[in-house]
This record gives sequence, structure tokens and C-alpha cells, in this order.
Amino acid sequence: MSEIRAVTVLPAKREPVTLHTSDGLRLVGELALPLERDPAATLICLHPLPTQGGMMDSHVLRKASFRLPALADVAVLRFNTRGTASVHGASEGGFGDGEAERWDVAAAVSFAADAGLPGRWLLGWSFGTELALRWGLDHADDIEGAILLSPPLRRAGDADLDRWATANKPLIALVPELDDYLRPEEAQRRFARVPSATVIGVEGARHLWVGEPYVRIVLNEIVRRVNPAATVPLPTQWDD
Repeated sequence: MSEIRAVTVLPAKREPVTLHTSDGLRLVGELALPLERDPAATLICLHPLPTQGGMMDSHVLRKASFRLPALADVAVLRFNTRGTASVHGASEGGFGDGEAERWDVAAAVSFAADAGLPGRWLLGWSFGTELALRWGLDHADDIEGAILLSPPLRRAGDADLDRWATANKPLIALVPELDDYLRPEEAQRRFARVPSATVIGVEGARHLWVGEPYVRIVLNEIVRRVNPAATVPLPTQWDD
């Protein structure tokens, strides 16, 4: 047995994918699937702000892809939004400040739905939460809900939250105690207008979730919501 660490990559079927937007762009992505079983649920990952270094390889999303197919039978779809580059490659187009990215969200949800991936949840982090809140319900029939990591609620506002309230789909917000933009007390107040929303404050955490203890909290909460049949807390060791 070896400890699962920040750089650990557990077994999975990983394949590069190309998402095609309705406005004619090709987006670089990767799909990670359980190695020997069908997935029980699917995460569609929406990364942090690309103008501040956010990308599909931002560490929490990368670690979700590295671990969750093996530990929790969860498929993980990651991709670079328009104009964003990472070690996996560069997506076409240019940064749309959260507006044109609505077509990127649409392309990712359509890809997952067309592939027959089950239990599809949006997983947004920071800027990615804004995309989930603003554009996720354009595809309400194709998603179960959304999990929000460090939601700033800057581009997304009360009107977007009201749409989620009407849709009655679950919103799970993980809010760092020491976040730069929105802290748990204020998040509780803002999300109170959504009856189906749950706000989880994480003591000691910051916006970027740096540190393995915080990554494990995030991944455990994700799995608890999307695949209740999985064992939580997730194992911290792996049998080589």
C-alpha cells in the first residue's frame, strides 16, 4: 500500500477528446473513466479564470481526474474553455469574459449526454462556478445539479440564483473560511434564496484549496453528493 499524494495518478481509462461548440470552435479536453466498471456518475469540470492561470489542469480538477475514477467510479470530463491552454493543448477562440463561454458549457454537456455518461453534475471552481450558475440551466434536462468550489458570485448574481431556485436542482457550495471573494457567512445569506442549495464552510481553507487536507475535503464532499454508494471518506492509500 502506498499513500495517495498530490502527484499520484490512479488507474483509469483516459482519452483526449475534442468538444465542438455551436459557434465553430474546437476545445481541448480529456475524459477519464473507471478502468473496469461503468461509471456511476459524471463530473463536467469548469475551471478557474483563464486570465489568472485557470485551466483544465488546475490542481483540484486534475486530482479529481487522477483519483475519482478509481476510488469512486466517477467519470471526469475536463476541458479548456475558449482561448485557454494547458499541457493538454490550446482550445480555439479567445476569452469571452463568461459570456461566449456559454457555448463551451453547452458543448461539454452535450458531449457527456451524447456519450451516455450517467449522473451528470457540473463541477465549477471560481470562474467555473459563474459559468455553472449562469449557463448550466440552459441544459437542465441533461444535468443533475452543480457543485461550486469557491463561488465568487461576481459575474453570477441573484437573478441566476433565482433561476436555480425555480429549477429546484441541487446546488452544493463549498466555501473557504478565508476566501478572497465570498466567505461562508455571506455565502449562507446569498444562497438562502435557493431552497435546494447547501453551503458548506471549510475551516482554514482559502480560495485556491492549496494543501492535501483541503483537496481531500473537496473530493469527499463531491463524491458524497454524486455517488452516495461510494465509500466516504475516500481511501488515502492505494494497493499497488
